[in-house]
This record gives sequence, C-alpha cells and structure tokens, in this order.
Amino acid sequence: MYGDIQQGLAETLKEIRSEGLYKAERVITTAQGAQIEVAGGQQVLNFCANNYLGLAEHPEVVAAAHAALDRWGYGLSSVRFICGTQQIHRDLEASLSAFLGTEDTILYTSCFDANGGLFETLLSDQDAVISDALNHASIIDGIRLCKARRFRYDNNDMQDLEAKLREAQGARRRLIATDGVFSMDGSLANLPAICELADRYQALVMVGRLISRCYAKQNLRYNQRSLQIQLYFQIETSM
Repeated sequence: MYGDIQQGLAETLKEIRSEGLYKAERVITTAQGAQIEVAGGQQVLNFCANNYLGLAEHPEVVAAAHAALDRWGYGLSSVRFICGTQQIHRDLEASLSAFLGTEDTILYTSCFDANGGLFETLLSDQDAVISDALNHASIIDGIRLCKARRFRYDNNDMQDLEAKLREAQGARRRLIATDGVFSMDGSLANLPAICELADRYQALVMVGRLISRCYAKQNLRYNQRSLQIQLYFQIETSM
C-alpha cells in the first residue's frame, strides 16, 4: 500500500518540478539581514523577508531578547490556557493595545495563525461572512475552516458588497472581511465605504493588516486614525 502512495507522491513531485513550481529549501548560514550568506558561501541580497525595518538583528532588540531569556527562561512550556500566560506577554499586549487604540490584543506566532483561528471562533452555521475576492490566503483559509455561509464580493466593489450584504440579511451575524492593503497589487481597501455599508446593514468589520501596518510612509496608525473610522473596526489582525 505504501509503495503505491510513494509512487504517486514521486509522480506528483516530478510534475511539480517539470512545471518549475518545486521550491527547494534555502539554507541561510548567517543572521537575517539585508545581506545574508546561504549554504555554499554565496553572499546574496535578501528582498523576500518580513524583516522590513531590520529589527531582527538590531543590537537593542538582541540585547532585550538576552535579558528576557535570563529573567523568563525559554518558552512557555505549554499553551497559555493550560499553564498560564507570563506577565511579559500581557505587558506587550497591553502596550500594543495602547498604541493601536484597541480594547485588547492577543499575540499569535503569526498573522496567518491569527486569521486561521478567527472565523471558526466567532461564526457558526447561523452566520455569514462576506469576503473580498483578493483577500490574503490566510483570510481565505480561515474562512474555509468555519461553518458560516460564505459570500465573496469583487475586489473593492461596493455595489457587489452591498448586494452580498442583502443576500446575507437572514443570517444571525454578518461579518465583512477585507485586507487593509491588498498584497497582490498594493491597492487600498475602501474602508470608509465598507464601514458605512456595515453600519447600514448591521455587520461586523474585520480588517487584515498583514501588509498595511507598515505601509504608511510617516504614520503607522494612518489607516485607523486619519480615516476617522476606528470605531467601526471590531476586529483587526496585524503582522
């Protein structure tokens, strides 16, 4: 039985390679940075990391990490709801809430995980989620995990969004899910119009901030404060 499965997997991998879609693991032999060294000794420029501000190797960040290890040790030893949450995590969550102007914050290991755990927790088969067609893959995958009725509206098309909201009027709860900035083309979501429709049709608004948290040139909080629609954001996920 395993032989058949192994052969099938080998054929699939061969097909992926022939189409130029196979991704070999890239081994980095130095710390993350703008310039890194990969296995074999080659020096390359790194344009694909999320280390946009260079904080991963910043001396003050590294020193703070060393100090935290000395005081708190390494790791939580379990998930937080079993053996508790360390104060340092709650302090960071409180600081983020104060900076972002939110009621509370929950830290995840990644924004992908946050989006993956959001919709199933909030929505049941009595509810509806209305998602932008160009949302990030993490939002799409998170929606797939929940039992809510799913609607998809054309990218930034407010007429189509309103039509989907009308279709979903029989649901107990309605949640509009959109990225703040769409990562494929860099366009901004029409948040004022989305929030206006949400208010009109009594829907919640979830905004994914994987890209847009550091998108503004000068004000990292532009996307809530300058648009003056912060109170409409019931849910936000951010990297």
